[in-house]
Amino acid sequence: MKFSKSSALRGEITVPGDKSISHRSVMFGSISRGTTEITGFLQGADCLSTIACFQKMGIEIENRGDTVLVHGKGLHGLCAPSGILDCGNSGTTTRLISGILAGQNFSSTLTGDASIQKRPMRRIMEPLSMMGAKITSLHQNDCAPLAIEGTALHGIHYQSKVASAQVKSSILLAGLYADGKTSVTEPYLSRNHSELMLRHFGAEVTSEGNTASILPATELYGQKIHVPGDISSATYFIAAALMVPGSEILIKNVGINPTRDGILRVCKAMGADITLLNETAASGEPTADILVRHSPIHGTVIEGAIIPTLIDEIPMIAAMACFAEGETIIRDAQELKVKESNRLDVMVRALTSMGADVTGTDDGMIIRGGRTLHGAMIDSHLDHRIAMTFAVTGLAAEGETTIKDADCVNISYPAFYQDLEKLQQ
Repeated sequence: MKFSKSSALRGEITVPGDKSISHRSVMFGSISRGTTEITGFLQGADCLSTIACFQKMGIEIENRGDTVLVHGKGLHGLCAPSGILDCGNSGTTTRLISGILAGQNFSSTLTGDASIQKRPMRRIMEPLSMMGAKITSLHQNDCAPLAIEGTALHGIHYQSKVASAQVKSSILLAGLYADGKTSVTEPYLSRNHSELMLRHFGAEVTSEGNTASILPATELYGQKIHVPGDISSATYFIAAALMVPGSEILIKNVGINPTRDGILRVCKAMGADITLLNETAASGEPTADILVRHSPIHGTVIEGAIIPTLIDEIPMIAAMACFAEGETIIRDAQELKVKESNRLDVMVRALTSMGADVTGTDDGMIIRGGRTLHGAMIDSHLDHRIAMTFAVTGLAAEGETTIKDADCVNISYPAFYQDLEKLQQ
C-alpha cells in the first residue's frame, strides 16, 4: 500500500468491535450453558481463530457477520478436539484457551503461525503448572506448540511479574475448574474485560486493587453481549486527526474502559482537542463517541501504571509524538519487545528512516518532535499495529510512504484502509 500527504481528514467513522471483548465473548459463551448472542463482533483473523478452536471442540457457533451465536454446552461440555488447535497469529487465543484446556478431561495441542511460535508462553505455563496443570512446550523453548493434558487443578495466589491481561485471564479461567479460590496480583492493573464479563456470565469474581480473584464455578450461563468499538482501532483515527492539519473526526461507540483509555489520557496530556459525547455503560463496558479536532500538541512523559492501559497504542503514540512540540519520553514499555514484532526496535528504525529524531532505550524511546517527516519504505513485519501506524504517518509526511505486507491489518481491522480513505474525500 502507498500513502501520500493528505489534506484535512473529515467525517464520521465506526471502528470494528473490540478485539479483547470479541475473543472473550466466544470463549466464555462456549463454556456456558445455553446460547450467547454477540453483536458487534470483530470479524478479524485473530477472533476467527478463537471461533475455529471452539468449533473443533464440539461447540456450534453460527457466524452471521455482525451477530455471532455461540451454543454453549456448559463448563464441562467441551470435547477432545478433532485435531491440533490452530491459534493463527493470536496471543490472546493461545494464552486464554490454555487456562480453559488445563482443567478439561482430555488432552489437546495448541499451535499457531511462525510469530506465535516465537512468543513467550512461560508466563502462563509457570502459573498453570503451579495449579497442577500438565503443559509442555513441544520444542522445549517455552513457546508454542503446547501440549496440554487436562487434569484436576488447585487454587493458587499468583504474583505476576508482568501486568498482562492475557496472563491474568488464563489463570482466572483455569480457576473456574480449580478446587478453591484462585487469585492473581499484578504489578499494575491490566485491562479487566475478563473480570467484568465472567461476572456477567455468573462467575464469582472479585477485584481489589491490583488483585483479581475467582471461585470455582459449577455453571456459567449464556448472555447477550454487545461489543463496543475497539479503542485500539480508534487510536489511528485519533492520531490522524491530530497529525493532519484542519482535520475533524467523530469516532462512534468506542469502548472507554478505564483499564484501556490510556490513549485518551496521553492525548489530553499533550494538549489535544478531544471531546467525549454520548457516554454510556451498556453491557457493563463504558462507551462514548470521540470527537477529535486537529490541534497543536506538545511532548509528554509516558511511564508506569498508564502503560498497560495503552500497550497496543504505543507505536501510534510514538509516531504522533514526532509531530508534537518538544520531547516525548516513553518508559516501562519492554512488553512491546514480545508482541507480533519487537515493536520498540521496529518503530525506532522505521521512524528514523522517515527523518524523525528518535532514540531507542531498553524499555521505550525518546522522541524529539518538530522535524519534517518524509516518505519511506516501511516493513510491517506482518504486524497489524505497525502497518496501521505508518498508513496514518504517511498521510502527514512529505512524499510517498510504501508499506510492505500491508494486508496484515486483517488481523484486527479488515476495512482499515477503506475507512481511512473515506475521511480523505
